[in-house]
Amino acid sequence: MTGRQRLIAGLWPPRVTRAQLIVALLLFVLGLGLAIQVRSTSDNSALRGARQEDLVRILDELDDRTTRLEDEKARLEDQRTELETSSDQAEEARKQTQEKERQLGILAGTVAAEGPGITLTIGDASGAVESDMLLDAIQELRAAGAEAIQINDVRVVADSYLSGSGGDIEVDGQKIGAPYRFKVIGKPQDLEPALNIPGGVVQTLEKEQATASVTRSEKIVVDALRPAERPDYARSSSR
Repeated sequence: MTGRQRLIAGLWPPRVTRAQLIVALLLFVLGLGLAIQVRSTSDNSALRGARQEDLVRILDELDDRTTRLEDEKARLEDQRTELETSSDQAEEARKQTQEKERQLGILAGTVAAEGPGITLTIGDASGAVESDMLLDAIQELRAAGAEAIQINDVRVVADSYLSGSGGDIEVDGQKIGAPYRFKVIGKPQDLEPALNIPGGVVQTLEKEQATASVTRSEKIVVDALRPAERPDYARSSSR
């Protein structure tokens, strides 16, 4: 074997050590970094070497993009404001609906109520009080602005009716006995005078040997309830 052949046999196949691989990898990373730096430098150099009209065009494009972003921001803020306003309106509508439902419930007698008013107590030891006398008291109270009325344990509403006499009186089919105790919510300054007018409810009852007393109060609780009734034929006409 000649010297050349021995040299080739010593070099091939190449023997790569771990140290050589690490050095090669480091050189590759170093070269990649230099290439990126050269490219960045070339880009900056391109901007530095650009013509004035090119720079103006680039600035105009940046201004246009900024304007579009600001417009988008304003649009999104308007949407947020609209959503917040809509939420507030929905909440207000919900509150108004609940308040209206509460008011209707008081009128229908399906919810309890409290407020200023009077207590009218009618004593009937001789059994002389008739149902129409109690009805007159209810009408006088309503005319004076009564908003809720309860007789003993029965809630009085718009379609309530009274029947019977001589200690055997019924309100809406429920028997009530003396003393008849009216709990009435309304303005006391209007309710009491309405009962005490000459020839009014109090004088009429006293002529029949019954007793009647009126007491004002800052807090009257009307807690007798009526079940909510569904009409058989009437339906809402709203669509």
